[in-house]
This record gives sequence, C-alpha cells and structure tokens, in this order.
Amino acid sequence: MRIRRRLAGTVAAGAAMALVLSACATDGDDEGSGPSRGFEDCLDDPDNCNAGDREEGGTMTWTLDQAPDGFFPWSPEGGSVYTLQAINGILPYVGQFLPSGDWKPNMDLLATEPELVSSDPVTVTFDIRDEAVWDDGTPITADDFQLTWMMSASEDEGHCEGCRPRSTASADSLESVEGSNDGKTVTITYKDGVAAPEWFATMFSAHGILGGVAPRHYGEQNGFDLDDPEGRGEYFEFLNDNAPEFSGGPYLIESFDIDNQVVKVPNPEWYGEEAPTLERLVVRFLTDEDTWIPALQNDELHGASPAGYAEDVIRQVQDLDGVRVHIGAGPSWEHLDMNMDNQWLGEHPELREAIFVAVDASDIAERNFGSLFPDYQLRTNHVHSETSEWHVDHLEGTNQGTGDIELAREILEAAGFEGMDEGPGGLTYDGETVGPFRLRSTSAPARATAQQLIQGYLAEIGIEANIEPTDDLGGTLVAQDFDIMQFGWSGSPLFTGAGSQYWLTGSGSNFGNYSNDEVDALVEQELQAESLEESAQLHDQMMEIVMADAYVLPLYDSPVYIFVTEEYVNVRDNANSSLRGLYEHHMWGLAVE
Repeated sequence: MRIRRRLAGTVAAGAAMALVLSACATDGDDEGSGPSRGFEDCLDDPDNCNAGDREEGGTMTWTLDQAPDGFFPWSPEGGSVYTLQAINGILPYVGQFLPSGDWKPNMDLLATEPELVSSDPVTVTFDIRDEAVWDDGTPITADDFQLTWMMSASEDEGHCEGCRPRSTASADSLESVEGSNDGKTVTITYKDGVAAPEWFATMFSAHGILGGVAPRHYGEQNGFDLDDPEGRGEYFEFLNDNAPEFSGGPYLIESFDIDNQVVKVPNPEWYGEEAPTLERLVVRFLTDEDTWIPALQNDELHGASPAGYAEDVIRQVQDLDGVRVHIGAGPSWEHLDMNMDNQWLGEHPELREAIFVAVDASDIAERNFGSLFPDYQLRTNHVHSETSEWHVDHLEGTNQGTGDIELAREILEAAGFEGMDEGPGGLTYDGETVGPFRLRSTSAPARATAQQLIQGYLAEIGIEANIEPTDDLGGTLVAQDFDIMQFGWSGSPLFTGAGSQYWLTGSGSNFGNYSNDEVDALVEQELQAESLEESAQLHDQMMEIVMADAYVLPLYDSPVYIFVTEEYVNVRDNANSSLRGLYEHHMWGLAVE
C-alpha cells in the first residue's frame, strides 16, 4: 500500500504539528563509516538517513523536554506528545506515515495489507498475524480493537460510562468492530453515510489518539468487567493512573516514574521482523535544557527530538564534538486561544479581534527562529500548513496577527472602549477596567519569548497581561485555567475530523469552550464527507467562522531539531508524526564499527 500525503493537520494536545519542507542540517565532523551515517541525506532520503548496522547490547538515554501528564494518552490531560512518546513501543498499531510522507502498513502486526471490502457502508478488514501476541503470550485479536473503539467513543454512543477520550470523532463514525477467524480478522464497518476517505489509517494507527490498540485481557486480569459500560469506564481511569505493565510491541516498560523517566527493555515475545538490540532505553524527562549539555558531555544523555525550540541550546549542541544535529520543520503549529468563559473576552468579540490584530506573528517567529532557521513558516490555516495541497490563507484580509496597533486601537474605540494609549491597565469599558488577563503557556524558551512579546503588544492597546507559566499543560487546558493561552497542536497528515476536535461544542479538546451553531453544523456535515476535497472545503468554511469569531489565532509552524551522539544509528526525525525521532525507536542501536 503506497499512499503519500503531505502533512496537513490534526490532533493531540501538548506541543504541536507541521510538514517536511526545507531544512538546514548541521552535523558532527565525523560522517561515520556507513554510506548513510549522519543527517546529510535526510532531505533527499528522509526514511533512511543516518542508517547503519547495529551491534547487540548497550544502553541509550534519550530525553523529553516535558514530563507526561498521565500514563496513557487517551484522556485530555494525558494526551500530550510526551505521553505518546513515553509509552511508544508497547501498543500495536496498523500503520503510520514515514518521514517522507509515505504510508506504511505495519506488517509486523498484519498478515496482509488492509483491504476496503465495501464502500456502502464503508467496510474495512485487517488480518492479524497468528504470531502477533501480547508479552504474556495472549494473542492480539479483534477483541482488543473492539474494546479500543468502545473506549474511544463519546458517552452518548452507549459503549462506555466515564471514558474521557480527548477526541471521539473517529470512534463515533464506526457502526461496529467485529472479529472472525478466531479473532484474527477485524472487520470495521462505518455508519451509513460516512465515506471515510482516510479509512486506511483508522483510529488504530500510530496517529490515532491512542497511538495503537489497547489490550482487553489486561483489563480482565485486573478485575474489570469489560462487557459492561461502567467497567470500561473504570478501566479507562485505571490505565490513565497506572504505569502500563503490558506490551504488544517491541519494548516492555521496565519502570515508569512519571516525574523523572521511563525505562524500556526488549519485549521477549516480540514477533516483529526487527528486534531491539539495545539492552535498555532510558527516556528521561529533563525540563531544564541547561542540564542537557553537561549530560551529553558526561555520557548521561545521547539524544533528543524536543518539542520546544531553544536557540542557545542548539548552538551549544552544534559546538559539541561527536553529536549530530538537524533542524527542520516540525509536526506542530503554535496558536493563541481565548477563554470564551472569561467575562471580558467572551462577551466582547471586538476585544478579542483587537488583541489578535495587535499580536505580530511575524515578529515572534523572526525573533525565535530567524537566525538559525530563516525558512520558518507563518501559520495561516488551522488545519493545513502552507505546503499542503489543501491550504487556503484564512488570515488574509482579517489583519489578525499583523501587529497593527493603530488598527487594534480603532477597533476598540469603535466598540466603546477607552484608554487604549494609556499603557497596561489603562483600557476601560463603561468606566470599568478591562482585565488584567492571565497569559499562559509552558516555559519553553520559544514560548517564553513569545509570551513576553505578546505582553508588550497588549500593553500598547491598554491591556495588562500577566504571564503565568505552567508545567502542567494538559491539566491547565483541561481545567480551562487561563484567559489567553498559547500552545500547539501536533498531528499527522490525516485531517478528517479535525474540526470536530478543535471547535465542536463540548469537545474535550475545545479548551476555550467555544460554541457556534454554524460551526457545529459544518462539523456534522464534515463527518459525512465523501472525499478529502469535500472535507477540506467544509473545514475552510469552519475556519472562516472561527477567524471571524476571533477564537484561535494561528501563529507559526514550529521548527524543531533533533540531536544524537554519533555512536548510535537509525535515529532520524519524523515531522509527519507526534512521535518525532522516536517513531521507530526499536531500530536504534550502537553502530557496528
């Protein structure tokens, strides 16, 4: 199955999303012994660069720049890229996009390539290899797929009481998930009218909200009645609160300290073609980038593909001997969101519009990325990056993101506000001071710079904004604990259903509690879209309304970097996946010299 897709847009709270465009590569001095060693070939051969033969053994230490907020990525608070990356390697999945944008079915799990057997209703089959088992020898079967579907659906579907999936669009579009052939054939039937143009990926791919398929037998072993909706809800919370002790992938989790690190070891029952060669993979959660350089120098850290972008760290890593570094476009895009339940922001659309007009997206991007990655892209579409074939510029003509302070003041004056030129705290309405507002994001360097700039823009229109960093992004979003929030969306080239997750009234990922009946109606239409063209057009209609409502301001596609010490091979970035460099980490290993 060869399906190539340029990154368009999608899901997952935590950091963000984008596409492989141009990039600048800066590698260590040693090009290695193999023809593909190093990152020099990553633009021309993104799926195979830094490749090499592995020797058995060794320990490798990787780092994430934030700690996960949960042990499982199902819930809104646990659904960050950090949770997905931390548990990667234990959930079986049906396929994924490679760095090149090519779709790759997971033939470790599947006996044959997925098949579309009917288009009315859309019906898909997946045949699971007989050899595919969980780490205790229990076969991976359709029962696991069915349970994953039921626990990913909205409560209104009646499958689960208490499940809190961060997106339900994919699961709610399915009529049934059934097994045959002793459970080794999975038949997925969509609801009448659902065309499912991205059927090959489904909710069971590496790009689903879970990143794969959850085990049914593990829930039964822990005493949950999974034939009962209430029991499924209890299992959902159990997975969110407890470190996974199972695996259907190449790695097992040996230990998971949610504040510090997760340690992975090879799964002895792994049935795939390529087995891990590393004896142990340690993924540390080092939120302070200043610790990375000494850790690299002391052989306590060997690589990372951080969600955040820290220019000073990149420069220091580039100066280290024996470390390969690559900078490129990433799988994330940054945006600024309003809390619609805030008294001022929710009731005054002109105030929201003026704030977005005052923000200068180009200034923020240039100051953060201009010196090392001048090819950064501003974001002008909530679903598609500029390089996508579906891209339409939805900021054009709105003046939002332009930093036009005078126009922002005029908008406020026309709406009856006063004190725009009196500095922070000077803005009033009917004699009452507007704000102050809580401006929140993580303390990642690029975001810290952006927050300071945004605070300054707002001061120029009389608004006081107090910066309050959070180290619990998922929890802050779920609690709606902000007035104005900067964060990122991360995803894959898949995009059907994105509007449902972002803007549908009541969506678990609609963190600012936005509600618009027209958008809700378009979301419902989009879920029935018969083609990607129709889906893209309906998303365009949604985005026009969301922009007019000044709810979310797109800022820029976030550049990313990856680094790894030169003794390790098969490490490369994947800008088409939230997993980034970890997307096939069972292939990592010490290079054969």
